This record gives sequence, structure tokens and C-alpha cells, in this order.
Amino acid sequence: MPLFKPDRQTVFLGTALALAGLIMAFVLMGQKDGEARNQAGTDRQKLAKVPFDGESAYAVLEQICAIGPRISGTAGMAKQQEMLQKHFEGLGGIVELQTFQGRHPENGQPVQFSNLIITWHPQRQQRILLCAHYDTRPYPDRDPDPRKRHDPFMGANDGASGVAVLAEMGRHMMKLKGEMGVDFVLFDAEELVYDEKRDRYFLGSEYFAQSYIANPPGHEYRCAVLLDMVGDANLNIFQERHSSAWPDVRPYVEEIWEVANRLGVREFIPRVRHKVLDDHVKLHEVAGIPALDIIDFDYPRPGRRKSYWHTTEDTPDKCSAISLAKVGWVVLEWLKQSAEGDQ
Repeated sequence: MPLFKPDRQTVFLGTALALAGLIMAFVLMGQKDGEARNQAGTDRQKLAKVPFDGESAYAVLEQICAIGPRISGTAGMAKQQEMLQKHFEGLGGIVELQTFQGRHPENGQPVQFSNLIITWHPQRQQRILLCAHYDTRPYPDRDPDPRKRHDPFMGANDGASGVAVLAEMGRHMMKLKGEMGVDFVLFDAEELVYDEKRDRYFLGSEYFAQSYIANPPGHEYRCAVLLDMVGDANLNIFQERHSSAWPDVRPYVEEIWEVANRLGVREFIPRVRHKVLDDHVKLHEVAGIPALDIIDFDYPRPGRRKSYWHTTEDTPDKCSAISLAKVGWVVLEWLKQSAEGDQ
């Protein structure tokens, strides 16, 4: 490149353009700050209309993600278990670790898995099961950048969102009227998967279902509701295809979506869309529990827009307190309706 020595006019013009650029940058920053404040104000207005504390749920989601990856059998999972046990016991729940042994799919070493079971109103024999998985995938293996496919996976939506809703819902459980009891179950080893052609999904829900049959607990689950990937800021929850096809489950799907319609929660869309293999399949097929999946599988949907699913982008900023609030509100209102219907 040849050397260039500017004259005074050029220097003055360059300085003026630089100042103009700085002024424009400050204007744009002000506009963005104003837009952010307006959006925050709008979000607060929306949250104020929902009688379920989405901000509290979102704070739990952030606390869980701050731990880092929560892969089955790791220190991150143990730290999360300790945090959640303290949280639910502080709300009056009876917390149990349902522990079982397995093998690590990569190295064959023994791994201790633990489902976290929280019992509310244990004296009530008719019960409803609310559940989520709380482990994270080992790696973000679907990241569009191949160099990132062994980076840490945060699992804000796919892992923490369902847990966050249940953490906030726990604040309402001791006040639940009627004769219906509730158990929360957080499944371990939902996706301790390094190789999809070799490794098995849903180890925690399968073990829970097998134990339910082999050692009957003395109560019956009327139904189970699984919460998975319910924090997406752009929330669209269609009816899952398995849940809608099973005759013993379909009535519960219709009840929940009707509650959402009555509450004006339009993010629950009364149309069948995705067929999802998830923990509810093990509950239904192994234990015979009518089980449905509340899941937003468009996160965004791969092939349509950039997808955050199983990538390094599944982080808290892609989730929303409003989404958590609306899902929690719908499920809680349905739960109250179901419990009070038994009085």
C-alpha cells in the first residue's frame, strides 16, 4: 500500500466525518436503549397480568445455568441436586433421591443416576405426576459450527426450563385443595447420549416406570404431565402427536388446552404437530400411566430458522419469564381444576 500524507482539508473532513459517526452511534445506542426500556416495560405489563411468578421461575433457570453443564453423574448434576433439594424442602415438599446404577456410554465406567422425587400431600391416594428432565446433553452436537460441537452445553431451555416452572409451582402446592395429591419427578439421564445410533435415551423415566410396576407405591397416578423445552421466548406449544393419539391420554390434552383457551394463553395451539420421543413415552408404555408432553419443539424448528436446539446457543437469553409464567399458569389452573373436581 503506498504511503498517504493528508492535507489540512482532508484532516478536517475526516474529523468531521468521525464526529458525525460518533453522534450517529450515540443516537442509535439511545434508540436501542429506548427500545430495550420499552420492551422491558411491555414485558412487566404482560407479567403483571399472569398470576404465576415468571420472574421467579426465570431466576431459578439462571441459577441452574450458572452451575454450568449438568451431565448425569458429574459434579454439576450433584450441585444442582443439592440446590433443588434445599429449594423444595424449604417449600414443604418431601424430597427423595431415587438412585440407580448404570454404565457410562463412552468409557463403560459405573455411573450413579438419581431421579429427584418431590411429594406433596402424601396422604392423598389419588395423585398427579408433574415431571421434567434435569440433566443436560453431554455436548451441543447439533451446533452449526463443527468446531463448537464439543463445547459446554448450557441447556437453558432443554433441561432448565421445565425444572424452573416446577420450582415456582412448588410455592403453590401446600395450598392445593381437594383430595388430589401431586408428585414432581425430575428425571436423570434423559439424554446421556454421545452417539445417537448406540446410546439409550430416557434411562431415568424408564427406571421410575419400572419401579412403579415392580414396587407399587400404594397410590395411583391419574395422569402425568411432562414439561420439556417450555421457556422459548418465541413460545408455540402444539399438541404432541403421541399424547393426542393415545385414547387414555387425549382427554387430558383437551382439558389442558381448553384451560389455556379459557385463560387466553394463545401460545397453546390446539393443533397436533410434532411426534416427540420423550420421557412421557416410557411412563405410558412401561408403567401404563396416561402421560402427555407439553413441549415447544420449534426452538426455532431446524430447517426453517436458526435452531438453538442442542447448540451452544441454548442459553438463558433465548428464554423468557413470560413463557415460563404462561406455562406455569396453565398447568397450575388445570391442576386446581382437577383437584377441586374430586371434592
